[in-house]
Amino acid sequence: MAKDTSMAKDSIKVRMPALGGQGAVTAAHIAATAADTEGYYAVSNPFFGAEKRMAPSESYTRLGTVPIYDRGEVIYPDIVMIYHPQVITMGKSYTMPFYAGIKENGLVIINSDIELLTDKDRAFLDSKNVKVLTRDFTKFAIDMAGTELATNMAMLGALFGALGNFGKPAIEEGIKDRFLKKYVASGGTASLDSVIEKKFKKKRDLIEKNLQVASAAFDLTEKWAEEVGLHQMLKTI
Repeated sequence: MAKDTSMAKDSIKVRMPALGGQGAVTAAHIAATAADTEGYYAVSNPFFGAEKRMAPSESYTRLGTVPIYDRGEVIYPDIVMIYHPQVITMGKSYTMPFYAGIKENGLVIINSDIELLTDKDRAFLDSKNVKVLTRDFTKFAIDMAGTELATNMAMLGALFGALGNFGKPAIEEGIKDRFLKKYVASGGTASLDSVIEKKFKKKRDLIEKNLQVASAAFDLTEKWAEEVGLHQMLKTI
């Protein structure tokens, strides 16, 4: 079934509240790179305080069919991606409530094995016609890659599966670009990259496992988006 394109926009903004060590910065970077390979305009940037595990961290990705000049914090997101339940349950986020500023007809993706939203949360999101997907994407990572450090790849696949603008080859190119090239990263991100790479014998193994995780989440979310009637959020070039 084709998606409803009547409300598709020239550009969308994605906010990714996470905890330190979950790789949201890397996921945002790969998302932007993957979109760029498909001919879209894209930028990503992080926002965090202390660079340590389990500390609040946010990353942002902007995607569009038109040039993007804004690189600041995303105040009014079209999509909010919650990487860890504690973002909601313990308020470990720079933006509270986590859905603050979300636009009409938006999307929330929550990485959790249980339902975390209160009746009040649901009522507010329903009033803005925001679709909510809650799935244990960390389980995807552990089952397929053998490590929770691939959770960010599952979240990336979920994002692109929901959007429908970018195929799996674009995700693969984004992953290759991130792990086969040298980047000047922050201390925390560089350390995380090193830990991830040590989990695999070769970078080729790393890329293939990450792609498998992203692909499985992509398929799940693409099917879910069709079932709930999620409209196309970003215009096709």
